[in-house]
Amino acid sequence: MALWQGKAKRKKTGGRRVYARKKRKYEIGREKRETALGEHKTHTFRTMGNNRKIRVLRAGTVNILNSKENKSQKTKILSVIENTANPHYVRRNVITKGAVIKTEVGNAKVTSRPGQDGVINAVLIK
Repeated sequence: MALWQGKAKRKKTGGRRVYARKKRKYEIGREKRETALGEHKTHTFRTMGNNRKIRVLRAGTVNILNSKENKSQKTKILSVIENTANPHYVRRNVITKGAVIKTEVGNAKVTSRPGQDGVINAVLIK
């Protein structure tokens, strides 16, 4: 089922909005594809203006920034500890922006958007 990202049928005030046109193809959004824990796999797709976006489907590593030492390193993801986007994402090991993940170095908070950026970056938290 397509996701329509046009104007709502109701106004902010609660009144009904009468459309002067039909839905447009460019207003259709894509289905959700969550980033899961596993062997690295990406998907490249075309966007408006013939541009490209890379979506991470599965990820096993993360780029972690240690703000105290001002150094970054690539490390393995062990599991997802907390995800504010959806509490069920924790047991399914789904990674989104703002998720707290357990790595070999320690716990880290994801700062990038894996479905938009094509990479997982995180900041080490103590």
